[in-house]
Amino acid sequence: MENNIRYAVVLGASGEIGQAICRSLAADGWSLYIHFNSDEAEANELRSELCLGYPLLEFKTIQGDFSIESGAQDLAKQIQKVSAIVVANGQSMYKLLTETTLDDMDALWKVHMQNPAQFIGLLSSKLRNVDKSYVVFIGSIWGNTGAAGEVMYSAVKGAQHAFVKAYAKEGAYAGIRVNAIAPGWIETGMNDEIPEDERQMVIDEIPLMTVGTPKNVADAVEFLLSGKADYMTGEILKVNGGWHI
Repeated sequence: MENNIRYAVVLGASGEIGQAICRSLAADGWSLYIHFNSDEAEANELRSELCLGYPLLEFKTIQGDFSIESGAQDLAKQIQKVSAIVVANGQSMYKLLTETTLDDMDALWKVHMQNPAQFIGLLSSKLRNVDKSYVVFIGSIWGNTGAAGEVMYSAVKGAQHAFVKAYAKEGAYAGIRVNAIAPGWIETGMNDEIPEDERQMVIDEIPLMTVGTPKNVADAVEFLLSGKADYMTGEILKVNGGWHI
């Protein structure tokens, strides 16, 4: 690996938001570790696309299951050099609290908080080895406001936001910038089954009168890693069209 190449790990890179982030960062000159859990075909297809478009950069797919106890350790062993970590992995959960089991809670905690935090900790020495390094979490509007029917999801997203604020203070001494992006409604396949009348009700609540796209989130990530936001750390950027201010 060349010393002058910047490497970023994108967790959850096979998802729609993760793919958009990878494309944006590659266009900005980042070599990437493209993480996936089960969707290897999507990850390999993305890697092939990026290798063709940016032949001077390096792209590697890495597999890791953050739903298991050893997920972070298994993944960290695959990383040689890194200047940025983008935490875009996750899982949704639409359940009333009374219907949410301990297994549900444990799964959400492992995927959204425990393994990402441990992964960052395991790679912290590598982040400190470069002049400037970055950690970005893709949080959620529900981490700021909470949502009925998604109580535990809101809780772990709130934990991500709290982690960012705390680790920003700890990492600042080593030049690590730590921020998060809290998207509102982002148009992905997860929303395809929402009835049109419910969708319109949400859009009517958004001041910009439209939903966001994965590229809107990716643009914010690119900004945070571009060097133009280097005096920012511990911030939760809202990308929600004014839905929550």
